[in-house]
Amino acid sequence: MSKKNSSHRKKVRRRVGKKASKGSFDKYDLYRRAVQSAETDVEFIRDTYKELKKKSATVVREDFCGTFALSTEWIKLGSRNIANGVDLDPEPMTYGRQHYLSKLSPEQQRRMHLFERNVLDPDLPKSDIVLAMNFSYFCFKNRDVMKLYFTNVYKSLNKDGIFIADCFGGKQCHSAIEDTNKFDGFTYYWDQTDFDPVTNEAFFYIHFRVGGQKIERVFSYDWRLWSIPELREIMQEAGFKKTHVYWEGTARDGSGNGVFTRTERGESCDSWIAYIVAEK
Repeated sequence: MSKKNSSHRKKVRRRVGKKASKGSFDKYDLYRRAVQSAETDVEFIRDTYKELKKKSATVVREDFCGTFALSTEWIKLGSRNIANGVDLDPEPMTYGRQHYLSKLSPEQQRRMHLFERNVLDPDLPKSDIVLAMNFSYFCFKNRDVMKLYFTNVYKSLNKDGIFIADCFGGKQCHSAIEDTNKFDGFTYYWDQTDFDPVTNEAFFYIHFRVGGQKIERVFSYDWRLWSIPELREIMQEAGFKKTHVYWEGTARDGSGNGVFTRTERGESCDSWIAYIVAEK
């Protein structure tokens, strides 16, 4: 998700695919093109593991995987790479099987494993890296439940495993906003409503306009906004020995430049994203 000077939290490392045809509506395709940057995300994941562990990772587990676009790109990144995708919702996983998995070679398909399961289940497959991306784990609003999830991740990691989770924040996250971004063939809307400062909860919606028609609330999110210190503390309580923050740099126009660097100091931006990386 986002540029630093924009309330619309959107990663700027983006590859826009083919133009949306007039009148067509494929919500998962639009979501990937507007929100995800899977091709470059897997490079960050690969490089971060190698930076911290001085060796290569092979097995990635993508929690809340949805259409598992990220897992697909991980498979394509290396001939030994294995991906495990976990999600409770069968609809996006069916889409991923039809549109992403089907385009892999038979050998690549054998390295993809999909689980229609709860990420809180205690017996998920062991991995070198576990991912919680696009802020999906913000659905856990209770601290004890978040700790249970992080503990489950910790136990399911291999000896030198790491956990990577993205997060967002900034002053604009405490306001009702609707931000708009135009792409080739469609418009993307990020809509935030009903922020409650007592609970830090808010509702978020994604709308799209395709072929002159605006489709409202295509995706809806009921989240608690967690801070970086809160998340790091819970990770440490769950057993992780170290946590690191990777903060996005700033381009000349004040937007995020898509380059994430390990740091212990951030910037007071209207809107920001970062990665938290926890080492087992």
